[in-house]
Amino acid sequence: MTLLGLDTSTSSTSACVLRADGESFELAPPAERLGHPPAHAAELMPAIADVMERAGVSYADLDAIAVGVGPGTFTGLRIGIATARALATAAELPLRRVSSLAALAAGIDAPLVLPLIDARRGELFAALWEGDRELWPPFAAAPEALVARLGDAAATPLAAGDGSIRFRGTLEGAGIPVAADDSDAHVVRALHVCRLAAGAADEAPEAVLPDYLREPDAKPQQ
Repeated sequence: MTLLGLDTSTSSTSACVLRADGESFELAPPAERLGHPPAHAAELMPAIADVMERAGVSYADLDAIAVGVGPGTFTGLRIGIATARALATAAELPLRRVSSLAALAAGIDAPLVLPLIDARRGELFAALWEGDRELWPPFAAAPEALVARLGDAAATPLAAGDGSIRFRGTLEGAGIPVAADDSDAHVVRALHVCRLAAGAADEAPEAVLPDYLREPDAKPQQ
């Protein structure tokens, strides 16, 4: 199976082609990119073109498009999922949805992992994974509430993601280790989106929606 994967759940843009022969062609920004303003509208299509060209594939060669559906930044998710839906519709391909927290967890090298995405408003999007097993499904919480909940965990997880960088002081103060700021573990990589999507179901493009976990910051004007 040959997949095009992308994720825009954080301020960084990631794209990857995972070919049927197992070779991957990825554009994954460094962790330092997470500290800069998002530029998905300008970066995403060039990133997709880059990985497609390096992989030597066209849309006719793809079996599906995989997309990280969040949770994450509202604007980023809208851009990424709208792009994935448009490409899939034009190429008559199915979409495969992947949790952005699951993709983040897949890149953290520890027995017990705590993927954390900055949810703004002083909160985190979090989940808890042990290997391939999701112990806690995604939820939103203030860092202090997350620390309190982790008090009931049987072991101490390794935290990573832009949320862990932002709240490093609170987490480490509670004895929760956080990956170094320059670690690739903080980036939601499209390679992991592709790998997880290999076991996901095909869906019609219009059926794939962002997983915001909570209401958007901006409300429509009445």
